[in-house]
Amino acid sequence: MYGPCIATGHCESANQMLSTSVSLLLRLRSQNDPSNWDRFVRLYTPLLFHWSKRAGLQQEDAADLVQDVLTTLLRKMPEFDYDGQKSFRSWLRTVTLNHWRDRLKRRSTRPLPAMEATEEIADEDGLGHLIDAEYHKALTTRALELMQSEFRPNVWKACWEHAVQGRPASDVAVELAMTPGAVYTATSRVLARLRQELDGLLD
Repeated sequence: MYGPCIATGHCESANQMLSTSVSLLLRLRSQNDPSNWDRFVRLYTPLLFHWSKRAGLQQEDAADLVQDVLTTLLRKMPEFDYDGQKSFRSWLRTVTLNHWRDRLKRRSTRPLPAMEATEEIADEDGLGHLIDAEYHKALTTRALELMQSEFRPNVWKACWEHAVQGRPASDVAVELAMTPGAVYTATSRVLARLRQELDGLLD
């Protein structure tokens, strides 16, 4: 269950998350720091597993597909040129679909269908229809989970309950022994960090 800010983007804080300064992408491309890649893997693995399961893959096959996709991303990430026009989400979709088709090709004894038919099969299985709202919800929620240790417990909890769960600030304030203003401030702080983490990845 997602609150209105995360689920729909129809609030100021969620709209601000769509800015594109590509900080994580730049770190992955320009810094030889394994922690950046580890962060990326922890961020995207649940989403890739979800897509793989929607495509009808069993656990073992889904794990193999996720590993193939991540291996390709590790190799190709320096080549991804973010210019404000290209979509990282679309690029990720293409990489995932290509590996999914490769797995079908290796297992099939019949010729693969034409590209258009393959797209239809992918759409039916859910892999080819990566809805923007679903992608945004999954990524923002997972990123918030990963950032929990970066904030005091009540600050992170205030943001989670208000922005993700959609609870009124007044109710959250009572539960956490804060003022409603403090809930708004905490939410703003966490979402600012979220924007920084996901810049360029939500497009």
